[in-house]
Amino acid sequence: MPGATGRSIAGAAWPHSESLTRLLGALDRDGEEARVVGGAVRNALLGMPVHEIDVATTAVPDEVVRRVKAAGFKPVPTGIEHGTVTVVVDGHPFEVTTLRRDVETYGRHAKVAFGRDWQADAERRDFTINALSATADGTVYDYVGGLDDLAERRVRFIGEPSKRIEEDYLRILRFFRFHAAYGPGGHPDADGLKACIAGRAGLDQLSRERVRMEVMKLVVAPHAVPTLIAMTDAGLLLRVLGGVSYLASFENLAKAEAAAGLAPDPVRRLGALGVVVAEDAERLWQRLRLFNAEHLRLVSMAEGWRRISPLFGAPAARALLYRLGPEPFTDHALLGWARSPASAHDAGWMALAGLPQRWTAPVFPLKAADFIKRGVAKGPSLGQVLRAAEAAWIAAGFPDGAEALAGIADNAVKSS
Repeated sequence: MPGATGRSIAGAAWPHSESLTRLLGALDRDGEEARVVGGAVRNALLGMPVHEIDVATTAVPDEVVRRVKAAGFKPVPTGIEHGTVTVVVDGHPFEVTTLRRDVETYGRHAKVAFGRDWQADAERRDFTINALSATADGTVYDYVGGLDDLAERRVRFIGEPSKRIEEDYLRILRFFRFHAAYGPGGHPDADGLKACIAGRAGLDQLSRERVRMEVMKLVVAPHAVPTLIAMTDAGLLLRVLGGVSYLASFENLAKAEAAAGLAPDPVRRLGALGVVVAEDAERLWQRLRLFNAEHLRLVSMAEGWRRISPLFGAPAARALLYRLGPEPFTDHALLGWARSPASAHDAGWMALAGLPQRWTAPVFPLKAADFIKRGVAKGPSLGQVLRAAEAAWIAAGFPDGAEALAGIADNAVKSS
C-alpha cells in the first residue's frame, strides 16, 4: 500500500486514548478513512510525550459533523471554512481536518480544496517529520521521507524549501524551533538554512503575536543554544529581536536553571537573551507584542539583575525575597548568576537561587489598627508609621513574637 512503512506505533500512550478510539471509530468507516497525523505521530515514534492529537480524514466537514453528532460527540466549527472541526469527546478536544490540496498559495492564507489523497495532503505540510500519519491500528504512513529524517534527527522542508517558506514566512522560525527541539544540536539542514536566509525579509510581514509564539517555544527547546547561535550567524536573530543578543548570558542562564533544578522559563530566558537595560525590555515588548505580565517581568529583570549577589548575605537575601516575591527574586538571582564570573556549580549562587524553595516570606503581622490604638490618626501619617514599622520588622529578621512586635510598633510611633 503506498506510503505504508511497516512501522507501527500500536499501543502508543496517546492522551485520552479511549476518547480517541471512539472518535476514529466514528470517522474511519463506511468508505471514509481517518488517521492521527503530525506531531502526535512524530512524538510517539520518538518516545516523547504527546500533548495534542490532530486527526485527518477523507470525510468532508459536513460529514464529519454529521458523524460525530450521531456518535454523541460535540462538534465545534473552529475553522470549518478550511476543513477543520474541533470535536469534543468526553470533555477532550480533538482537531479534525479534512484532507486538503493547495489550489493557490499566497502566504499563510492559501486557497485549498478538499481531497482524498493522503500523499497530496502530506506534501503540502512544512517538514517531513511533521507529515507522518498513523491509522487506528498503529500502522505508520510516510510519503516524504519523514522516518529517515526522524532517525537522523534532521529537520527538512518538504519539497523545495523556498516554496514552503513563501507559503508562510513563519516557517523560517518554525524551522529553527523544530531544529532546537528535535535536531541533534549541530548545524541545521543546509538547504533549509540557505532558503531561510534568502527569505528573511518575509519575517517583516508576520504578525508580532505569531513571532512571539515561536520565539517563546524556541528559547526553551533542548538545543536552543546552538540553534540561536546558528540564527545569529545567519543574521536572522537580529531581525527577529531588533537588537543585540547576549548568547553567553543565555547559555549561562540555561546552565543555572538546570543546576538549580528549575524548569526552563521562556520569559526568563528571553530576558537573558535580550535584556540588559530597561530600554531592551520596552523594545521586546513592542517587537513581540508580549503580554503585559511578561513585559513587567523583563523590566524587573533589567532593573534587578545587577542588584543581587550571594555576597550580600542571608538577611539581605530574605529581605529582597520578601520585597520582590518568589518569581521576580528567582529571575534576578538566575540572571545575576548568569552574568557573573561564577560557574554553574557555584554554591553561593545556587543557595541564593534556591532560597524561595527553602523559605517562604511571612506576611507583615502589624495592621493599621495596631497603630490607631496607639494614638496615630488615620491619614498620611498612619501610612508612614506602617512603612517604618515594616522596615524595622524586616531589619529585625521577621520576628513573630508578641513582645517583639509590640516593641517595633511602639518605636515606630515614637519615631514618627
